[in-house]
Amino acid sequence: MKTSRITAVGLVAAAGLWIASGHFFPHESAESKAAVRPEAAPEKLFRVAVIPTEQVPHAQTLLVSGRTEADRKVSISARTSGVLTELRVKRGDRVKAGDIIAVLADEGRETQVAQARALVAQRRTELEARSKLIEKGMMPKLEAVNLESQLRSAQAALAAAEAEHERGIVRAPWDGIINNTSVEVGQSSFSFMGTEIAQLVSLDPLLAVVEVAERKLGNVKIGDPAEVRLVTGQTLRGKIRFASKTASDKTRTYRVEIELANPGGAIPDGITAEVAIPMKTTMATRVPRSALTFAASGDLGVRTVSDDDTVRFLPVAVVDDEQESMWVAGIPSGTRVIVQGQDFVGEGQKVEAAAARAVSAAK
Repeated sequence: MKTSRITAVGLVAAAGLWIASGHFFPHESAESKAAVRPEAAPEKLFRVAVIPTEQVPHAQTLLVSGRTEADRKVSISARTSGVLTELRVKRGDRVKAGDIIAVLADEGRETQVAQARALVAQRRTELEARSKLIEKGMMPKLEAVNLESQLRSAQAALAAAEAEHERGIVRAPWDGIINNTSVEVGQSSFSFMGTEIAQLVSLDPLLAVVEVAERKLGNVKIGDPAEVRLVTGQTLRGKIRFASKTASDKTRTYRVEIELANPGGAIPDGITAEVAIPMKTTMATRVPRSALTFAASGDLGVRTVSDDDTVRFLPVAVVDDEQESMWVAGIPSGTRVIVQGQDFVGEGQKVEAAAARAVSAAK
């Protein structure tokens, strides 16, 4: 019994000495050191896609919405009275200058022409016959003056009768297309003067008409080229032929006309169009729309990566706007512009810059 107690006390004392040795004489293995103080991993940089840029001369373009318009449009009317006996055209017909559009009843006009011609023939015969007697001295020379006056009067009456007869025949003043007819055969009027019989339009050349703001009018020059894109999908090229010198009272804009070739009148009057007018040339850089962002100050610009891979913000001014890209001023040539990831980094941040195509390929 006594021996077991001594043994127990010895074991307790040994355990205490072992614990005390660890407290007063600490020791660590290589593995424990590594577990207690692990080596710090390097910080991973955010990856952005960049493109190199270059400033180039860029011609600004003025985009204005408008419409097509016939070069000439006129209402054709008769200049006399009578029943409409013939209407020789219908809507859509093409006519040449001088073609007959309509005919009014004769109303005795042809008879008046015949009478006037007969009187002219009579006066001419009298003058010829009496001129011989005057030459022989059988009649006074003053009689020749009287006969010549009568002949001229008869000729004037014939001309008036022929003009009145011609008024009963309505002709096309120039080449064009009949857009509308407003009368029917058999229709009568005391006077057709001022009453529209048909509407004639000329569609070749065709006009594209736009309204330009006063601030932009200085960029519009007569004879300059312009591109016209129709709502139908067609694209035409023409030249500016007219720019108004007077502003509209309501809109304070100026009418500008672009002349377009339209063989056969294929493009109708009144089609919606977008006109692109080249303006002055400016040094600018082309960047994707997605590259533009706003700084905390509210300035519009792009984020760039400097030579030391630090993010910078560069304010820009918009020069021109295209469907998928923007032309801006303020970016020096050779600048690396961030086109992917620019909204996830801030100024002064270190990043890993990669070419935009390489990033796209990795995805």
